[in-house]
Amino acid sequence: MSFSASTLTRVGRWATMILPLALTHVRVAGEADLDLLAILLLLHSAMIGRQQGGWDWFREPWVVATFCWWGWQVLCTLWVSPGHGALVQSLLAIRFPLAAAAMGCWVLRDAVWRRRVLWLTCACGLYIALQILVQAVFGRNLFGIPRFHDGTLTGPYEHPRAAAPLSRLVLPLLMVGCAMAEEARSRLMRTLGLCAATVLAVGVMVLAGQRMPLALSLLGIGVCALLYRPMRPAALAAAAMLPALVLVARIFSPGSFFHLVTLARQQLTHFGQSPYGEIYTHAVVMAQAHPWLGQGYDAYRHYCSDPSTFHGLSWLSDAVPEKGWFDLCVQHPHSHYLQALVNSGVPGLLLFTLMVATWLKTIWPGQNGRAVSIGLFAAVLIQEWPIASTSDFLNLPLSGWGFLLLGLALAYRASPRQDGFQAGGVRPIS
Repeated sequence: MSFSASTLTRVGRWATMILPLALTHVRVAGEADLDLLAILLLLHSAMIGRQQGGWDWFREPWVVATFCWWGWQVLCTLWVSPGHGALVQSLLAIRFPLAAAAMGCWVLRDAVWRRRVLWLTCACGLYIALQILVQAVFGRNLFGIPRFHDGTLTGPYEHPRAAAPLSRLVLPLLMVGCAMAEEARSRLMRTLGLCAATVLAVGVMVLAGQRMPLALSLLGIGVCALLYRPMRPAALAAAAMLPALVLVARIFSPGSFFHLVTLARQQLTHFGQSPYGEIYTHAVVMAQAHPWLGQGYDAYRHYCSDPSTFHGLSWLSDAVPEKGWFDLCVQHPHSHYLQALVNSGVPGLLLFTLMVATWLKTIWPGQNGRAVSIGLFAAVLIQEWPIASTSDFLNLPLSGWGFLLLGLALAYRASPRQDGFQAGGVRPIS
């Protein structure tokens, strides 16, 4: 039995090692990898048994909160709308949180494997950033793919979707650099190095030309600076350089400049009439019609074309969409919180918010947290930041990155202070 359990552990560790690579370029493999981790966790727990602590992870508050959200969504789907394959999808929705539990509570408890997965995750972030820089300078990425038709940079992909995962990955990447810089003898050299790395990271995000990922990365850097004193000069330097970086983007990537400045100004000043504002309005209208149980899993996709929802809201947007109501029928409402509300009503929204809050409480680095833990916490925070346009909660690859980072954060929360990096020194917040 012990041999079989150890075999499952080895398979789980290698599956976790492969996960960052799969999420970078092979979406189907990434989903299969997450599914495998979830299954392995359940098998390992059953094999070890309760007496040997195989199910201890199940009693953790964040797991309990996650199962409460999942259970309510399944019940709502079963009661209101089990068709369209929604019931099966709602039942399977727990697999990604289980994968995070597998990483954080089982396979990455070993410090060696924890460091390996962290390093590989950071390497994938560097790879995406390098592809963006190459495309900005030479007009094509390393695969020969040109900029997107609107002029924005695509990184290693055909479409401009590199900025979203990079905005998450850049935070642990910078904080790994901070942890390594703690070993530098010269405080001045350490500070200058952190400033240069942070300005470069923000510069790459600016070149990527995606408004929300840039804003979220800046928020994450601010959180890191708040919790980690040596990061503060670097964050201030990046903030001071931001206008200059945007002007540089106008030279190297005019499409990025248009998205970051011109289009952002238009959408912020007329948010209700912007595509996001119209979709948010439509989601709220749908939720008002079904406030307690919602309309089941993936409700926005299946029921947005209901003519009874073809009206606006006086306090958000009451205009008829320029391209018609059916133009709002996209795959999801571009907000995890609105998605929870539409799927499972107000109770579902409250349970989803509680779930995210328990995640963040569990991985909170504390007053004496390490640089790496702070970076991972900030990455999970911006992944579930409520005021943001997002992909579907369980849509890969972005959600896969989110659960990978959550798993790493869970693994680092209880690890020894010396785990291949200096503890980093969070000084008292002032």
